[in-house]
Amino acid sequence: MSGTDVQVMDSVVVSASRSNMAADKAPQSVTIIEKEEIQQQLAISGNSSDVLANLLPSYTPSRGKMNGSGETLRGRTPLILIDGVPQSNPLRPTGREVHTIDFGMVERIEVVQGANAINGLGATGGTINIVTRRPENGSFNQHIDVQATVPTSKLDGEGFSYKTSYRADGRSDDLDYLFAISWDDQGLYRDGKGRPIGADVTQGDLMDSQAYDFMGKLGWWLTDEQRLQFSVNRYRIKSQGNYVGIPGDRQQGIPTTSERGDPPGTPAWNDVWTSSLSYVHHDLAGMELNAMLFNQEFEGLFGADNSSTFQDPLIAPVGTLYDQSRSTASKWGSKISLSKDGMLDGRFKLTAGIDTLIDKGKQDLYGTGRTYVPESEYRNLSLFAQGEFRLLDDLTLHAGVRHERADLEIDSYQTLARYNRVDVQGGKLKFDDTLFNAGLVYSPTKAVTLFGSYSEGFGMPDVGRVLRAINTPGTTIDSLRSLEPIVTQSVEVGARVNHGDWDGELSVFQSDSDFGTRIVPVNGAFMMSREKTRIQGIEAAVGHRINQAHRVKLSYAYTRGRYDSNDDGRLDAHLDGLNVAPNRLIATWSADWTDKLGSFLQVQHAFDRGFDDPAKRFEGYTLVDAAMQYKLPRGTMRLAVSNLFDKQYITYYSQSALVEPARYFAGRGRTVTLGYSLSF
Repeated sequence: MSGTDVQVMDSVVVSASRSNMAADKAPQSVTIIEKEEIQQQLAISGNSSDVLANLLPSYTPSRGKMNGSGETLRGRTPLILIDGVPQSNPLRPTGREVHTIDFGMVERIEVVQGANAINGLGATGGTINIVTRRPENGSFNQHIDVQATVPTSKLDGEGFSYKTSYRADGRSDDLDYLFAISWDDQGLYRDGKGRPIGADVTQGDLMDSQAYDFMGKLGWWLTDEQRLQFSVNRYRIKSQGNYVGIPGDRQQGIPTTSERGDPPGTPAWNDVWTSSLSYVHHDLAGMELNAMLFNQEFEGLFGADNSSTFQDPLIAPVGTLYDQSRSTASKWGSKISLSKDGMLDGRFKLTAGIDTLIDKGKQDLYGTGRTYVPESEYRNLSLFAQGEFRLLDDLTLHAGVRHERADLEIDSYQTLARYNRVDVQGGKLKFDDTLFNAGLVYSPTKAVTLFGSYSEGFGMPDVGRVLRAINTPGTTIDSLRSLEPIVTQSVEVGARVNHGDWDGELSVFQSDSDFGTRIVPVNGAFMMSREKTRIQGIEAAVGHRINQAHRVKLSYAYTRGRYDSNDDGRLDAHLDGLNVAPNRLIATWSADWTDKLGSFLQVQHAFDRGFDDPAKRFEGYTLVDAAMQYKLPRGTMRLAVSNLFDKQYITYYSQSALVEPARYFAGRGRTVTLGYSLSF
């Protein structure tokens, strides 16, 4: 396995910064996850949430399900982008944002930690920009990859999973292209004791699912300085609906399991189209112009259940009605920026731009056609400027401002019977906010960089969770204070060290929101509470190259979250596992034994954590993964073992977030994956 380290950032430009900032000169924590690291993790687990959690200690451990609600970055929601196109749906979050692309299509991942507004709405926890693969040199290149995964506890057809992908790309004169397709078929998952893991029929599951992804990119160099590119990605994942869950027993430590069955309704799915048209001019009167038009079409279907929320005696006797919700969103937008470097004797760089966004969507009940969340339309116009000024040869000031002007229009509607069939008068809300950021980067030596920053992030509360629970007659949209924007202030100080065979980073951060959000489970549904919140944490990483062939790394994240439970201005309660990640330690060892044989070992430990509710306590666990690869005369073979010691454990989400027996899920036991890739 390659010894490439996610923190090697020399000369890496972060496109998510909008100003093409060098990652190692950023005033806040930036992580660049390279292609080799992504492939290394995908050999162990095909779950994209696992990839992020295994490489980012401050990211919540994956639920292992199609729904990732509660998976946060530094205790807050990150903005997910694909090549700069927003995948998150901040107005109607579904928890499906990470499952909108096959990570096998990804070149690198840029992670800007902490609240920021440079890419607009939703980055209260940070920005995760997924950069798709680029065409390789050569007029026609082909790539094939196949792999199969089986649980070691029981070798049968039910537990067999496989994935295959094909990619063709190339460059010819002024044109370049890339076309890729993948197919993923997941079987039954088993825990460390060989029992089937519980199927989450309602929220959606990765187990017993099928997914495909098609990506196409076409680029054209109009001149030596001008480039036009069109890209499209179609991703669909759907549960197969072959299993039903058998509730466990939390008190006795018995997890939810599964058995063959026919769940009610239509199995859950994610269906996503992402497309963009981008133009860059590298020398427009001495400036660089970047412009993009984008569209994302999202549809997420949840599975059917007979929860109290869905009951209506006018349709069926109470307790007998099964229904399921479907969320749709259509986003159109543009991003335009103009950057000028080398001003003031080469000390000043300025980037300015304008962004637009139109986001339409709703949530209905798929079985009965009832309105769950009414049609809404969010329109946004933002102006921003970002400057970088070298005060001294070793001291640089970063500062920027972004002005958000937006309105949210919501149709009139009637709530469900569960909420008294209240008629809610629609209306329009207007928002106008100016957000600031500032930071200093000081490099006293070539080996040491000190940094500090203040930044603000802008978000909207989950409109769906507010609107669907209204039960007071006479309510109007204009009167809902809970729909006010979320502004998060983030402060961070840290240091980077890169000396010889050693490198490391340490950062301390705090983020505050005077009117933040907290996810609360109510009757099996996720609701939202608006309160003052504060997240504090420490992140540290140190890496050492023992020699040319061996490299080790240790990463740690500590996160603490509190909120004001009684609106008295005091932070008197602790956030639970739906809102903050556990403290985690991750150790890795990469080795190249020969020019053909490589290996990778990964150990991660999640520490115990208590919460205010004694029924919610997280008992930590340690997981070990291993992988190796061997270069054949044609192609490369790889072998990976996930959960090497077959550890039996309950997921962080199940232990610390919910107490209902139906979602008391165990983590996946030991699996073995055998893969083969060929480029020709």
